[in-house]
Parts: sequence; structure tokens; C-alpha cells
Amino acid sequence: MRKTYLTSLIVAAERDEEVIIAGSGVPVAKLIKYTSNKVTAPGQVAYAADWNSAETNNKVESLFADDHHAPAA
Repeated sequence: MRKTYLTSLIVAAERDEEVIIAGSGVPVAKLIKYTSNKVTAPGQVAYAADWNSAETNNKVESLFADDHHAPAA
């Protein structure tokens, strides 16, 4: 594989495109954009920025209020 071709595959992955690499027509690898995991200090919990928004609260409330979401007894 030439370096310029590899570079174009990396650029595609950076654009969140899924890149499948195959050998003899059989997929063998998937190249995806790298994202680092956020690490929190011991005793701290990471929350989503919208954890206490009206939209999130309405979704949670509907999970408990709607009968069609309740598990069968």
C-alpha cells in the first residue's frame, strides 16, 4: 500500500467515514476515527452536559409513566 493511499484512508476516517480494508474480497479490518476516553478522578462521576435538561427529564419521566414501556409481569 502506498503512503498516499494510506493517507487518504486516514483522512476519510477523520471525517467519520467507515473504512473497511479487505484481503481477497474478505473484510479484515475497519479503520475508524480515534476518540480518547475521558477519565475522571476517583470519587467523581462524569455527567452529560444536558443531564438535567427539560428534554432529558421528560424522556426519563415517560419511561416510568408510559404503560407500553413497562416490562411484562
